[in-house]
Amino acid sequence: MVRKELLHVCSGLMVLGILFLFCSSLSFAAIENSTEPSPAEETKADDAEWEYVFEDRQDPFMPFIEPEVATKSIPEEDEVILTGMQLFEPGQLKLVGIMFSAKKKYAMVEDVTGKGYILNEGMPVGRYGVVSQIRNDQVNITETRTVAGKEIVTPVIMRLNKEGDR
Repeated sequence: MVRKELLHVCSGLMVLGILFLFCSSLSFAAIENSTEPSPAEETKADDAEWEYVFEDRQDPFMPFIEPEVATKSIPEEDEVILTGMQLFEPGQLKLVGIMFSAKKKYAMVEDVTGKGYILNEGMPVGRYGVVSQIRNDQVNITETRTVAGKEIVTPVIMRLNKEGDR
C-alpha cells in the first residue's frame, strides 16, 4: 500500500519536472526571438556614453601606502660605508692565532682565500660586530642590532683550533 502511494508521488514529480523543462525551453525560445536588446547589448551602449570624472575623487589605482612611508624606518644599507674588517662577517673568518704583548692582545684571522688580518679589542668586525675580548683560546665578538626600536645583542665566539683539530 505504501509502495503504491510512493510510486504515484514519484511519477507525479517526474511529470512536473518534464513540464517545467518544456515550459522553460519555450520561454527561452521566446526570448531569443524577441526584438528587444539583450542586457549585454544595453551595457555596451551605456559604456560608450559613460565617463569617469576624476574631480574631487581619489585615483582608484594609487596604492594605499606610499613606498617612501613604508620604508622610512628601515635604514638603507648603502648609507653605511664599510671599511677594513667591517667588510667581513665573523662567520667568514677563521681564527688562526693569538698573540700577547705587554700592553695589548692581538688575534690573527684569515678569510676564505687565506689572506691574514690582525684583530684588536674594540675593533669593528662585520656590519654590527665589535671585538669585545681576546682570550688565550678564543675571540669574543658582540653583535648589536636595532630592530623595531629594540636592541638585540648576539655574542659570537671564534675558537682557536688546537694542533691536529680541523
